[in-house]
Amino acid sequence: MTDSAIPFLQTGSYPTRSGNLISPLIDGERAFRRICEMIEAAQRSVWVTITFLWQACEMPDGRGTPFDVLDRAAARGIDVRIIFWRPDEHTAWLRQNAFFGDTAQISFLSRRRSGLKIRWDRAEPGFCQHQKSWLIDAGTADEAAFVGGINLNPHSMVTPGHNGEGQNHDVYVELAGPSVVDVHHNFVQRWNEASERLCEEGRWGIGSELDLQFPTHISVGRGTAAVQIQRTMPSQRYADGRAAAEGAPYDIASGERSNFEQYCAAILAARRSIYIENQQIDVPEIVDCLHRALTRGVEVVLLMPSNLAASMQTQLQVPSALKPLEQLAVFDNFTLAGIAGMGFDGSRKSVHVHSKLMLVDDEWATVGSCNLHRFSLFGNCEMNAAFFDPDAVQVLRGELLQEHLDHDTIGMDDRSALRLFRTIARQNRKKYEGGDHAWRGLAFELVKETH
Repeated sequence: MTDSAIPFLQTGSYPTRSGNLISPLIDGERAFRRICEMIEAAQRSVWVTITFLWQACEMPDGRGTPFDVLDRAAARGIDVRIIFWRPDEHTAWLRQNAFFGDTAQISFLSRRRSGLKIRWDRAEPGFCQHQKSWLIDAGTADEAAFVGGINLNPHSMVTPGHNGEGQNHDVYVELAGPSVVDVHHNFVQRWNEASERLCEEGRWGIGSELDLQFPTHISVGRGTAAVQIQRTMPSQRYADGRAAAEGAPYDIASGERSNFEQYCAAILAARRSIYIENQQIDVPEIVDCLHRALTRGVEVVLLMPSNLAASMQTQLQVPSALKPLEQLAVFDNFTLAGIAGMGFDGSRKSVHVHSKLMLVDDEWATVGSCNLHRFSLFGNCEMNAAFFDPDAVQVLRGELLQEHLDHDTIGMDDRSALRLFRTIARQNRKKYEGGDHAWRGLAFELVKETH
């Protein structure tokens, strides 16, 4: 199916499908402008999985809140369905960021006379329904999906460059073609099995009591990308669905960990370069795979969150969340970095890296909701799109590094581009330590040289 040395998986719910068109969307304003355009053009349906949403969040270009955008679609007859996460007592501290369906939020929907159809869904105890997907006109010739990790809050609704305060950096991909059927299947499976669907205030809206039919056909090819939709799914739920549009039953009662399996397989197969953006890496198997890649000479860059001041410490004194990565710092071909934009006061302000992506050998990538910590890899409900498409991957790499380095790397090979990343990030760190905030780009090194 591909000439890639990076293997897709034989396990998991969904196969690798060729003929897809995939487009990266960097940072929230750009991503949600495109999502809103697609919602406004929708002819039949808009189906969404949401983890975190602030009611006061504003969509781009004066469109109002997400509820304004979605209710307008519902008012013109579009079937708008949302699956919201409902935190349990173990995750109650996260309710402040979630639309979890308490009495006040139900009253909010009632006052709006909202035409949305909503089901709330708990995760396994202590975990999270963490998928973030948007599905437009499912089952039609024009169906499209958005898969990624951007939350609906003011910190995420930002532009590349990140000038200002309290900003998140994040990514979605837009997907058209055969693999959209798997995003469709995932939504139906979760909608039909949503934990709160039979509970009082466990759903909202006329029609929310009805289950959905699984997809019955696969869209025609729209591009050249090979895509596999991969998930982390809990151990006991969602075990009675049917494989998308193929009629074959599958049993994931033992749990699906295809995100974890894919990350390990891709890192172990990397020959030239690995570029990762992720909130946290604390799983020993992932760290070991990276160690083995570095040992065989692969260029590795990890972009992660960090408090700027706390990161400017002596050798290997890195924030506690990054401690598992200390063993990698001895390698010349390893870069651990954060990003910081220019604040309103003229000084550098840390940008929170919320994206969950990996690019390998400038030809294969994965983008989605899955962090590289034990919650996302082994307990949350997550979804990523893994894809082989050298053109799309190189565009994504070029756009990310243009933002982070203020340098056009599209004409460079992947290894040279990541070496340039290390050079600029190291220069920016030294500038900051000298009190100079006039950097090139945003990236700064988190671990000092050890040689």
